Parts: sequence; structure tokens; C-alpha cells
Amino acid sequence: MSLSPKDRVLAQIDHQETDPVPYTLGFEGDIPERLDEHYGDAAWRDLLENAIVRVPGPNLFVDEAEDAYCTDLYGTMWRVDRRPFHLQEPALKEPSLAGYTFPDVAAVLEQNWDREEALRFIEQHADRFLVIGFDFGLFERTWTLRGFDGALMDTAAEPGFYKELTRRVAEHQMEIVENLVQLPVDGIMFSDDWGYQQGVLLGPDRWREILKPHLAQMYARVHEADKFVLSHCCGSIVDILPDVIEIGLDVYESVQPEARGNSPYELKRAYGDQITFWGGLGSQSVIPLGTPEEIKMEVANLCRKMGSDGGYILGPAKPLQPETPTENAAAVVEAFLAQAGIGPISIKENGL
Repeated sequence: MSLSPKDRVLAQIDHQETDPVPYTLGFEGDIPERLDEHYGDAAWRDLLENAIVRVPGPNLFVDEAEDAYCTDLYGTMWRVDRRPFHLQEPALKEPSLAGYTFPDVAAVLEQNWDREEALRFIEQHADRFLVIGFDFGLFERTWTLRGFDGALMDTAAEPGFYKELTRRVAEHQMEIVENLVQLPVDGIMFSDDWGYQQGVLLGPDRWREILKPHLAQMYARVHEADKFVLSHCCGSIVDILPDVIEIGLDVYESVQPEARGNSPYELKRAYGDQITFWGGLGSQSVIPLGTPEEIKMEVANLCRKMGSDGGYILGPAKPLQPETPTENAAAVVEAFLAQAGIGPISIKENGL
């Protein structure tokens, strides 16, 4: 009897090998349409079987959009007509919480989330490993409130304020987590970019002092609800990976191989028996710049080496980006399907 996609993910988290390795593959921009043209129709889409699926969660981002700008529920203005969207004006222009009120979680969930739709989605995707999350993690929410430069300066110039801001954000997010863990999902998906290409943005010591205790509490609540903790994080977090393992991160997603010390193979050797890695296929290197043959070889290597003894979910470090050449996008799709025992994909007469 073959395992379902969900069962394969559960086995990998339990550090058991599966054949095939479970995978996820997402796309941004016009890549799906270009692949439709490449293959001659959209039948290739039905062949993909993402093992981890995100349940529709609460929308904490947009309040209302006016032309190129929108203000989120926290009072921060964004410019959204360019890629990527970016912060235009932070809600907190000074290092002070005086007079500031966080959005009421109960009201936001009632107005900006269809819980019944989420439950229907869960029922319809029972064979997949289901996660639910929310926009912007603990660190990210502090800088969306203060501006990126402002938040980083606060950590050095106004450490008392920044610690209080982090504590208040953590309390707010714990209330959101408390609502999400009531759903019949397998895990809670956090997203918090602590890293950049060379290391931890706050520095390892400040991360441990300011963020780690609050993250530990949120992760513990998820585990108390008998669910797994997953987190997306870009950049290099090799300096704090032992810390996130210590506080209970079950699945580390992205595993950006171009960042310092972040070779998935080296991380596997050092920590492969303690955490599950999800991703690792380079979105800044092999996917946009490699040949189709190099892409297929790297996917095969990831499945063989990272999947050894379990603890791995195949995926690109980020969804395939719009600048990905069509032939490279096709190579990724075909490599993922091939390792799952599916293929080759036939190209119709009107394909290129």
C-alpha cells in the first residue's frame, strides 16, 4: 500500500526514508502560463502533487488599497504596484508605543477570515500535510511597525523600547496562534526572515536575547496542541540553527544554499538527525542560471543525499521566480515528477 503525500511528510519528519521523497513546488509571475505554452496545454499541472498544502488563513495585511498604496491593519502604508512590494511609511514613526493599539485579534479573524472555508479546504485535502499560518513573523512584524532601518537602529539605540515592542508583538501573535491551533491541521507555518546572505540580521546574540524566548513560547504552544512547528526563513541562520532546534522547530523551510554556511548537504551532516529540512534547491543559482541537465542532476542529488535517513522535503528555496527561463522551469517540473516516478511529459504539437 503506497503512502499518501501526508504520510510521506510525517515519515520524513520522523526521520524515515520514503520513496519518493515528498515535495512542494510553487510558481510566481507568468511561469505557469509559459509552461502551458511550452507543453501545449495545462495537463502538466495535474501531475504535480504538493505534499504540504497551506490552508487559507486570516488576512492580516491589506486594509484598503488606494491606487499604488495600501495601509495594513497595523497602520503601516505599503506600495504594492511594484515587485517586490515595499514599506512606504511605518505605523510607528518614533520609538514609542504611546497611543498605539494593536488590531483586535477576535475582530480581525471574524472580518478577514472565513473559518468555514478553511474547514472545507481541510476536509477536501485530507491526504496532504496541512499547515496554516499568518503574515509576518515576530521579527518581521517589529520592522513593519518601525521601518526596517528604524527597527535595526532601535535594537542598538533604544534597546528597552525594542524589547517592549517585541514582547507586545509576541503577545499579539500568541493570541493568533491560539486560534489557529484549534483547527484540525498538522502544523503551524511561521514565516520570519531572520537572516541575510551573510548571517543573522540582529546578530546571533541579540536574536537569542530578544527573539528566542518569545519564539520558544509560541513553539511550545503549538506542540502542546499536538502539532508540528514549521518556519520559512531566508538567508543564513547557521549561527542560530542549534537554538531553533533547541526551542522546538520541527521543519526549517527555504534552506537557501547560496547563503553563508547554508549548504543543505553540510547542514544535513551536522543537524540531519535533529530537524527536517524543506527546500535547498537554489533559487539564486541553479534554477535561473544552471542548465536543464544541471537542474535535474541537483534534484537527484538532493533526493538521494538529503533524503537519506529521512528528514527532508524537496523544494526550491523560493517559488520559481518570473525571471526563470522557461526551459529551466520545465526542467524543475520534470525533475520533481521524475523522482516521484512520473514522466516524461509529452509536448503537444502547439508546444515549443
